[in-house]
Amino acid sequence: MIFLGVFFFYPVANIVFNSLQQGSSGLYDTLASQRVRSAIWFTTWQAALSTAVTVVIAMPCASLMARTVGRAGTWLKALVTVPFVLPTVVVGGAFKELFERIHGSLGLPNLNQTAAAIIVAHAFFNFAVVARTVSAYWSGLDHQLEEQARTLGDSSRRVFWQVTWPRLKPAIFAAGAITFLFSFTSFGVILILGGLRQATIETEIFRHAVVRGDLLTSSSLAMIQIVAVLCLVAVTSSLERRANTNTQMVRSAIAPMRRATKFGVISFTVLFLGSPLVVMIERSLRVGEHYGVQNYRALFEKIPQLPTTSAQALGNSVLYGLIATVLALVIGLLCSMAIVSNTNATGRALDIAATLPLGVSAVTVGLGILITLNRPPIDWRTSWWIVPVAHALVAVPFVVRSIVPMLRQIHPSIREAAALLGSSQFRIRREIDLPLIARGLTVAAGFAFAISLGEFGATSFLPRRADTLTGPQAVFRLLSTPGDLLRGQAMALSVVLALAVATAVIFSELLSVRRSRSRKVDLPIAS
Repeated sequence: MIFLGVFFFYPVANIVFNSLQQGSSGLYDTLASQRVRSAIWFTTWQAALSTAVTVVIAMPCASLMARTVGRAGTWLKALVTVPFVLPTVVVGGAFKELFERIHGSLGLPNLNQTAAAIIVAHAFFNFAVVARTVSAYWSGLDHQLEEQARTLGDSSRRVFWQVTWPRLKPAIFAAGAITFLFSFTSFGVILILGGLRQATIETEIFRHAVVRGDLLTSSSLAMIQIVAVLCLVAVTSSLERRANTNTQMVRSAIAPMRRATKFGVISFTVLFLGSPLVVMIERSLRVGEHYGVQNYRALFEKIPQLPTTSAQALGNSVLYGLIATVLALVIGLLCSMAIVSNTNATGRALDIAATLPLGVSAVTVGLGILITLNRPPIDWRTSWWIVPVAHALVAVPFVVRSIVPMLRQIHPSIREAAALLGSSQFRIRREIDLPLIARGLTVAAGFAFAISLGEFGATSFLPRRADTLTGPQAVFRLLSTPGDLLRGQAMALSVVLALAVATAVIFSELLSVRRSRSRKVDLPIAS
């Protein structure tokens, strides 16, 4: 908790203090700005529309995933999850290239710097949230009711809307709330696809703090953001609890999907999730009218737009990712054990404290570090290690949410039996708890590494030097500078980042499944 206190609670409290120090007039002046009011309104309605679009297009895939088990189901889950963990600047760059290609080839309007571009990108990014949340709930329902309705002569469509849909609502609302939260706090996608025309609360915080140097206004905006996001987190948590408790989960076979329907669902999913990535890969290999690997070779060359080479920035990201993963796992594991060990109010308070970073956007965390850790003896803004620390802050809640449920599933009698046999608490933790939560740790490690590789919001507020520039920052700079050669280099760097993230997620998903199948724990007996 010391780590969270110094690097999260203290900076966020400083933002609140700076905002309140201005009095009500400061917040009023901020809200009086037409640009700020427009940003708040745009942030809200684009998040709502992004949520609706995501739910509509992801439901067919959720239906397919609920019916797919075994190795095929594992691969399907892993592949659908990849877009969710891609760096936001990579997603923004891929769609920027896709929209320009559609405009040039088909003569359709260029969606870049429009709300439509942002909504489509958010649907791509949050597709896995809806598909995985709803499919997990759907596969656990008792499907005998549907079978009985079909026996009585009801059509499949009527059965879905009158029997299945009402029971899926808790999961759909929970997934929708999470999607709304992610769309509401989106940053990298907005910067790249929205440009100066489409401003949100996040981009306004960045513009006032980094571009204008107006820390007071940015603090007021961050205060508004904190209140809004915490309210959203409260709603999301409530909906998640309803999804977990509203229906008794009794697994039974689901009616198989028709072959033509399955083909249509797979085709749409591959087209929607694959098109931006295919275009990105194609553009990374195109140099003028020819194809080659020159853009990838250019990653090792120093250019004026960056303080170091793109390859060095990528190396920084990998190093920071490894450090952030270790930090997030250690801190998340310790927090999880403390939460499970304390079943009283202390445990609930620790649970809330450990997951609060999930309820505060990465942009707000970055701003807090910028305005707080700026005076001796804690002037750490220019220290290289502050970058992986910021990344770990974003990843810790995911680690806690992965490990706590597994620790709670371990029956206390197992630990009690080991203690009676003379084992120390340390040995019990090492030989009972750790093997049983190995699957959760593996998934958490993969997600923590992927989150660190793609983190852009908090890092964008920290000073940029050759030894601290990350891959996503380099991609953003290259995309922000006109020129075909720079665009090709940005796409090449995006492909490498996407491959690294996809490998981490898929590997951790497959490894976790293998561990869950071969898991065996013996009681440790004191020697």
